[in-house]
Amino acid sequence: MTRRWAVLAATFASTFLLGCAVRGMPYNRPYLTPTECRDLAALKSNAPPTMAQHQSELAALRKAGYDPSPWYDDPYYPDDLQAAQRLVDYWFQTECQQSQSG
Repeated sequence: MTRRWAVLAATFASTFLLGCAVRGMPYNRPYLTPTECRDLAALKSNAPPTMAQHQSELAALRKAGYDPSPWYDDPYYPDDLQAAQRLVDYWFQTECQQSQSG
């Protein structure tokens, strides 16, 4: 496990515990907007992507902690991108699938 990933995991764990102690739930509103859910679903369907869909995906990755600006000098790439993608996939499965079925 890289040092950065360990720091991110520890930060997430402490934030989660703090959220549970304060509100009873770690986060009570969705991370992804309905537009991001729609665009991520379209990207997963392998249809030709639009620029707006790519921008929604990048916005979701940024919410998950990925910063694409130091791409040329990022010693943690691609680990940081993959960690953000896993988190966005989790949000998509838990938030977007529920809103579509509910």
